[in-house]
Amino acid sequence: MSSIGTGYDLSASQFSPDGRVFQVEYAQKAVDNSSTAIAVKGKDGVVIGVEKLVMSKLHESTSNRRILNIDRHIGMTMAGLLADARQIASTAKEECSSYRSLFGGPIPLKYLTDRVSMFMHAYTLYSVYRPFGCSIILGSYEADGPYLYMVEPSGVSWGYHACAIGKARLAAKTELEKLKPQELTCQELVKEVANILHIVHDEVKDKEFVLEMSWVGEVTGGKHEFVPEEMVADAERQVKAAMEESSGSEDEEDL
Repeated sequence: MSSIGTGYDLSASQFSPDGRVFQVEYAQKAVDNSSTAIAVKGKDGVVIGVEKLVMSKLHESTSNRRILNIDRHIGMTMAGLLADARQIASTAKEECSSYRSLFGGPIPLKYLTDRVSMFMHAYTLYSVYRPFGCSIILGSYEADGPYLYMVEPSGVSWGYHACAIGKARLAAKTELEKLKPQELTCQELVKEVANILHIVHDEVKDKEFVLEMSWVGEVTGGKHEFVPEEMVADAERQVKAAMEESSGSEDEEDL
Protein backbone atom coordinates (compact mmCIF):
# COMPACT_ATOMS: atom_id res chain seq x y z
CA MET A 1 0.00 0.00 0.00
CA SER A 2 1.39 3.42 -0.91
CA SER A 3 2.09 6.03 1.74
CA ILE A 4 -1.08 7.91 0.81
CA GLY A 5 -3.12 5.03 2.22
CA THR A 6 -1.25 4.83 5.52
CA GLY A 7 -3.70 5.29 8.38
CA TYR A 8 -6.70 5.68 6.08
CA ASP A 9 -7.48 1.98 5.69
CA LEU A 10 -8.37 1.24 9.31
CA SER A 11 -12.04 2.15 9.00
CA ALA A 12 -14.71 1.84 6.34
CA SER A 13 -16.08 5.23 7.35
CA GLN A 14 -12.90 7.16 6.54
CA PHE A 15 -11.91 8.69 3.22
CA SER A 16 -8.31 9.06 2.08
CA PRO A 17 -7.10 12.49 0.87
CA ASP A 18 -7.75 11.45 -2.74
CA GLY A 19 -11.33 10.37 -2.00
CA ARG A 20 -10.88 6.60 -1.73
CA VAL A 21 -12.34 4.18 0.81
CA PHE A 22 -9.67 1.53 1.12
CA GLN A 23 -11.79 -0.94 3.08
CA VAL A 24 -14.20 -1.14 0.12
CA GLU A 25 -11.28 -1.63 -2.27
CA TYR A 26 -9.97 -4.46 -0.09
CA ALA A 27 -13.41 -6.07 -0.20
CA GLN A 28 -13.27 -5.91 -4.01
CA LYS A 29 -9.87 -7.67 -3.86
CA ALA A 30 -11.54 -10.55 -2.01
CA VAL A 31 -13.99 -10.81 -4.91
CA ASP A 32 -11.22 -10.68 -7.52
CA ASN A 33 -9.39 -13.55 -5.80
CA SER A 34 -12.44 -15.82 -5.88
CA SER A 35 -13.40 -18.35 -8.54
CA THR A 36 -15.41 -17.07 -11.50
CA ALA A 37 -19.18 -16.78 -11.83
CA ILE A 38 -21.06 -15.54 -14.88
CA ALA A 39 -24.69 -14.96 -15.83
CA VAL A 40 -26.33 -14.24 -19.18
CA LYS A 41 -29.80 -12.90 -19.92
CA GLY A 42 -31.23 -14.50 -23.08
CA LYS A 43 -34.46 -13.87 -24.91
CA ASP A 44 -36.44 -16.32 -22.77
CA GLY A 45 -34.60 -16.41 -19.44
CA VAL A 46 -31.37 -16.16 -17.45
CA VAL A 47 -28.59 -18.76 -17.20
CA ILE A 48 -26.09 -18.71 -14.32
CA GLY A 49 -22.81 -20.60 -14.29
CA VAL A 50 -20.09 -21.00 -11.65
CA GLU A 51 -16.69 -22.68 -11.53
CA LYS A 52 -16.59 -24.20 -8.04
CA LEU A 53 -13.00 -25.15 -7.34
CA VAL A 54 -12.46 -28.58 -5.77
CA MET A 55 -10.33 -27.73 -2.73
CA SER A 56 -10.23 -31.32 -1.46
CA LYS A 57 -11.19 -34.70 -2.87
CA LEU A 58 -12.81 -35.43 0.49
CA HIS A 59 -15.46 -32.75 0.00
CA GLU A 60 -18.91 -33.71 -1.26
CA SER A 61 -19.56 -32.23 -4.69
CA THR A 62 -22.94 -30.80 -3.61
CA SER A 63 -21.64 -29.01 -0.50
CA ASN A 64 -21.08 -25.25 -0.38
CA ARG A 65 -23.12 -24.50 -3.47
CA ARG A 66 -22.42 -21.10 -4.96
CA ILE A 67 -25.84 -20.83 -6.58
CA LEU A 68 -28.78 -20.29 -4.24
CA ASN A 69 -32.55 -19.99 -4.50
CA ILE A 70 -33.72 -16.66 -3.12
CA ASP A 71 -37.38 -16.94 -4.17
CA ARG A 72 -39.30 -19.19 -6.55
CA HIS A 73 -38.42 -16.92 -9.48
CA ILE A 74 -35.04 -15.56 -8.31
CA GLY A 75 -31.60 -17.16 -8.27
CA MET A 76 -28.35 -15.81 -6.86
CA THR A 77 -24.66 -16.54 -7.28
CA MET A 78 -21.66 -14.96 -5.62
CA ALA A 79 -17.89 -14.44 -5.67
CA GLY A 80 -15.72 -13.62 -2.68
CA LEU A 81 -16.25 -14.70 0.91
CA LEU A 82 -19.04 -17.27 0.86
CA ALA A 83 -19.98 -16.73 4.50
CA ASP A 84 -20.59 -13.04 3.76
CA ALA A 85 -22.65 -13.92 0.70
CA ARG A 86 -24.84 -16.30 2.69
CA GLN A 87 -25.66 -13.48 5.10
CA ILE A 88 -26.74 -11.37 2.14
CA ALA A 89 -28.77 -14.30 0.79
CA SER A 90 -30.53 -14.63 4.14
CA THR A 91 -31.42 -10.92 4.11
CA ALA A 92 -32.66 -11.19 0.51
CA LYS A 93 -34.90 -14.13 1.43
CA GLU A 94 -36.36 -12.13 4.30
CA GLU A 95 -37.11 -9.25 1.92
CA CYS A 96 -38.87 -11.66 -0.47
CA SER A 97 -40.94 -13.14 2.34
CA SER A 98 -41.86 -9.71 3.71
CA TYR A 99 -42.93 -8.46 0.28
CA ARG A 100 -45.04 -11.56 -0.35
CA SER A 101 -46.81 -11.26 3.01
CA LEU A 102 -47.53 -7.54 2.49
CA PHE A 103 -48.49 -7.50 -1.19
CA GLY A 104 -49.53 -11.09 -1.84
CA GLY A 105 -47.20 -11.70 -4.77
CA PRO A 106 -43.59 -12.27 -5.81
CA ILE A 107 -41.14 -9.42 -5.36
CA PRO A 108 -39.88 -7.65 -8.52
CA LEU A 109 -36.13 -8.16 -8.89
CA LYS A 110 -35.48 -4.41 -9.29
CA TYR A 111 -37.04 -3.76 -5.88
CA LEU A 112 -35.15 -6.62 -4.25
CA THR A 113 -31.86 -5.41 -5.77
CA ASP A 114 -32.44 -1.92 -4.37
CA ARG A 115 -33.09 -3.33 -0.89
CA VAL A 116 -30.04 -5.60 -0.94
CA SER A 117 -27.87 -2.78 -2.31
CA MET A 118 -28.90 -0.50 0.55
CA PHE A 119 -28.15 -3.28 3.05
CA MET A 120 -24.64 -3.80 1.64
CA HIS A 121 -24.01 -0.05 1.41
CA ALA A 122 -24.90 0.43 5.09
CA TYR A 123 -21.88 -1.70 6.03
CA THR A 124 -19.55 0.81 4.35
CA LEU A 125 -20.75 3.76 6.48
CA TYR A 126 -19.78 2.86 10.05
CA SER A 127 -16.39 2.20 11.62
CA VAL A 128 -17.75 -0.66 13.74
CA TYR A 129 -18.56 -2.69 10.60
CA ARG A 130 -16.58 -3.87 7.62
CA PRO A 131 -17.85 -4.08 4.03
CA PHE A 132 -19.11 -7.42 2.74
CA GLY A 133 -16.26 -9.18 0.95
CA CYS A 134 -18.39 -10.41 -1.94
CA SER A 135 -20.26 -9.44 -5.07
CA ILE A 136 -23.55 -11.08 -5.98
CA ILE A 137 -25.51 -11.67 -9.18
CA LEU A 138 -29.31 -11.89 -9.12
CA GLY A 139 -31.39 -13.26 -12.01
CA SER A 140 -35.15 -13.66 -12.38
CA TYR A 141 -37.95 -14.19 -14.84
CA GLU A 142 -41.08 -12.07 -14.49
CA ALA A 143 -44.25 -11.38 -16.45
CA ASP A 144 -42.48 -8.90 -18.72
CA GLY A 145 -39.34 -10.96 -19.26
CA PRO A 146 -35.96 -11.83 -17.70
CA TYR A 147 -33.92 -9.54 -15.46
CA LEU A 148 -30.27 -9.63 -14.40
CA TYR A 149 -28.48 -7.47 -11.81
CA MET A 150 -25.10 -7.41 -10.11
CA VAL A 151 -24.33 -5.79 -6.74
CA GLU A 152 -20.77 -4.79 -5.79
CA PRO A 153 -19.29 -4.70 -2.25
CA SER A 154 -19.78 -0.92 -2.19
CA GLY A 155 -23.54 -1.40 -2.59
CA VAL A 156 -23.63 -0.18 -6.21
CA SER A 157 -25.95 -2.22 -8.44
CA TRP A 158 -26.12 -2.47 -12.21
CA GLY A 159 -28.50 -4.09 -14.68
CA TYR A 160 -26.83 -6.33 -17.26
CA HIS A 161 -27.38 -8.39 -20.39
CA ALA A 162 -24.39 -10.49 -19.27
CA CYS A 163 -21.90 -10.12 -16.43
CA ALA A 164 -18.98 -11.85 -14.71
CA ILE A 165 -17.40 -11.69 -11.25
CA GLY A 166 -14.33 -13.35 -9.80
CA LYS A 167 -10.68 -13.71 -10.75
CA ALA A 168 -11.27 -14.28 -14.47
CA ARG A 169 -13.98 -11.63 -14.87
CA LEU A 170 -12.03 -9.61 -17.45
CA ALA A 171 -11.37 -12.65 -19.65
CA ALA A 172 -14.97 -13.77 -19.22
CA LYS A 173 -16.23 -10.28 -20.09
CA THR A 174 -14.24 -10.41 -23.33
CA GLU A 175 -15.90 -13.71 -24.26
CA LEU A 176 -19.36 -12.48 -23.22
CA GLU A 177 -19.03 -9.43 -25.45
CA LYS A 178 -18.73 -11.77 -28.45
CA LEU A 179 -22.21 -13.17 -27.78
CA LYS A 180 -25.58 -11.78 -28.82
CA PRO A 181 -27.52 -12.97 -25.77
CA GLN A 182 -30.81 -11.33 -26.79
CA GLU A 183 -30.96 -13.76 -29.73
CA LEU A 184 -30.19 -16.93 -27.74
CA THR A 185 -32.49 -19.26 -25.80
CA CYS A 186 -31.67 -20.72 -22.40
CA GLN A 187 -30.80 -24.10 -23.95
CA GLU A 188 -28.28 -22.41 -26.25
CA LEU A 189 -26.87 -20.30 -23.42
CA VAL A 190 -26.11 -23.37 -21.30
CA LYS A 191 -23.45 -24.47 -23.80
CA GLU A 192 -22.12 -20.91 -24.21
CA VAL A 193 -21.76 -20.41 -20.45
CA ALA A 194 -20.04 -23.78 -20.03
CA ASN A 195 -17.70 -22.92 -22.91
CA ILE A 196 -16.72 -19.56 -21.41
CA LEU A 197 -16.02 -21.01 -17.95
CA HIS A 198 -13.77 -23.68 -19.44
CA ILE A 199 -11.94 -21.10 -21.56
CA VAL A 200 -11.18 -18.74 -18.67
CA HIS A 201 -10.29 -21.48 -16.15
CA ASP A 202 -6.59 -21.37 -15.28
CA GLU A 203 -5.47 -25.00 -15.34
CA VAL A 204 -1.96 -24.11 -14.17
CA LYS A 205 -2.80 -22.12 -11.02
CA ASP A 206 -6.22 -23.54 -10.14
CA LYS A 207 -7.31 -27.01 -9.21
CA GLU A 208 -10.09 -29.02 -10.81
CA PHE A 209 -13.52 -27.47 -10.69
CA VAL A 210 -17.16 -28.51 -10.66
CA LEU A 211 -19.44 -26.67 -13.06
CA GLU A 212 -22.62 -25.48 -11.35
CA MET A 213 -25.40 -24.11 -13.55
CA SER A 214 -28.94 -22.90 -13.01
CA TRP A 215 -31.59 -21.17 -15.09
CA VAL A 216 -34.90 -19.37 -14.78
CA GLY A 217 -37.20 -18.63 -17.67
CA GLU A 218 -39.86 -20.05 -19.94
CA VAL A 219 -38.16 -23.45 -19.96
CA THR A 220 -38.68 -23.74 -16.18
CA GLY A 221 -42.11 -22.14 -16.06
CA GLY A 222 -40.68 -19.03 -14.42
CA LYS A 223 -39.05 -20.96 -11.54
CA HIS A 224 -35.36 -20.86 -10.69
CA GLU A 225 -33.95 -24.36 -10.96
CA PHE A 226 -30.61 -26.08 -11.39
CA VAL A 227 -29.89 -27.17 -14.94
CA PRO A 228 -30.29 -30.97 -15.19
CA GLU A 229 -26.98 -32.76 -14.59
CA GLU A 230 -27.31 -34.65 -17.88
CA MET A 231 -27.54 -31.38 -19.83
CA VAL A 232 -24.54 -29.88 -18.00
CA ALA A 233 -22.48 -33.02 -18.60
CA ASP A 234 -23.43 -33.04 -22.29
CA ALA A 235 -22.46 -29.37 -22.64
CA GLU A 236 -19.11 -30.04 -20.97
CA ARG A 237 -18.42 -32.98 -23.29
CA GLN A 238 -19.09 -30.83 -26.35
CA VAL A 239 -16.93 -28.00 -25.02
CA LYS A 240 -14.00 -30.28 -24.15
CA ALA A 241 -14.22 -32.01 -27.53
CA ALA A 242 -14.18 -28.65 -29.32
CA MET A 243 -11.18 -27.47 -27.25
CA GLU A 244 -9.23 -30.67 -27.94
CA GLU A 245 -9.98 -30.41 -31.64
CA SER A 246 -8.85 -26.79 -31.66
CA SER A 247 -5.66 -27.68 -29.76
CA GLY A 248 -4.93 -30.54 -32.19
CA SER A 249 -5.30 -28.32 -35.25
CA GLU A 250 -2.94 -25.73 -33.72
CA ASP A 251 -0.31 -28.43 -33.08
CA GLU A 252 -0.55 -29.55 -36.71
CA GLU A 253 -0.02 -25.98 -37.91
CA ASP A 254 3.11 -25.66 -35.74
CA LEU A 255 4.52 -28.79 -37.36
